[in-house]
Amino acid sequence: MTAPRTAADIRASLELALANAVAEKGYAATTIADIVANARVSKRTFYEHFADKEECLMALYGDACTRIMATLRSAGAVDQPWPDRVRALTDAYLGTLDALLPVNRAVVVEMQAAGVRAYRMRQRMQREFAQTLVDLVDTARTTNPRIAPLTPPMALALVGGINELMLDVVGPSGEPGGSFAGLRDSVVALFTAVVPEHP
Repeated sequence: MTAPRTAADIRASLELALANAVAEKGYAATTIADIVANARVSKRTFYEHFADKEECLMALYGDACTRIMATLRSAGAVDQPWPDRVRALTDAYLGTLDALLPVNRAVVVEMQAAGVRAYRMRQRMQREFAQTLVDLVDTARTTNPRIAPLTPPMALALVGGINELMLDVVGPSGEPGGSFAGLRDSVVALFTAVVPEHP
């Protein structure tokens, strides 16, 4: 006999169902009916967990961002040579995105096209990503002061630059995108240009 699904299981199922629908149709064309059909639950069940599809998208985005930032914070060793640490951070970040298919389309593209609440949440999460990078650089500088400091504005610019590279990988709705791992060299070059190690 199958155990009943918990509330957390149902929420996760609804978020994944939204991601699948968005990957196929785009956010604007996705309906609550699409989501519940994919998740195999009723509309009533959906509304027990989310007020609307924007709230579901925000939950999906927030969960993905939390996972990615946790991965970044644990990637590589603090005492690694700086180029190796940058590569480890990059591999962890891009690898996590590749593991999040089809969620990454919602993470990279659709949050920008959703409602005002989603737009503001994306801005907040982009600043959190930037602060995570600032913290990682500050930690690395405690053992290697030759690494240039990273200011919050430059960290936000770095996050934005990486995001633009990612947009080239994500295919249009209904079409498979490429692998984010192919961005490794470009992201490493961008990161080390913004945060060089001085002689």
